[in-house]
Amino acid sequence: MRFNWSIPDILKPYFKEELDAYRFDMQAGDLLAAWRHLERAHIIGQSYPLQHSRAHWEMLKFGIRIKSIKEVIGQIPRLLVGGIKSFVGKVPVGNTGGANVPPLKPMEIPADLQVILNQANEV
Repeated sequence: MRFNWSIPDILKPYFKEELDAYRFDMQAGDLLAAWRHLERAHIIGQSYPLQHSRAHWEMLKFGIRIKSIKEVIGQIPRLLVGGIKSFVGKVPVGNTGGANVPPLKPMEIPADLQVILNQANEV
């Protein structure tokens, strides 16, 4: 079993970039673009407990902000369990993290993110 403690330095700027873009798009009122950035941050950070939990925390706040009961209810268990699953290396790779997808379903990783994740695995 592989334990994940912290995100590799090579991934930190990409994770931060997605969260920054999320905040920018939220302020601009572009909810669809904002959500896509949260999904991308989730994919980048899902193997690392703090970043995985952070992505779900931001998704929960997004759900509250847009008054989506489905998203809020869907994020609570993900927030409670996601970090633990990351720590022990048992995440559904590529899952975008929203309540609109099954929590344990692996998904295809966008090509640009796959390149970034591959770089991190080579280090």
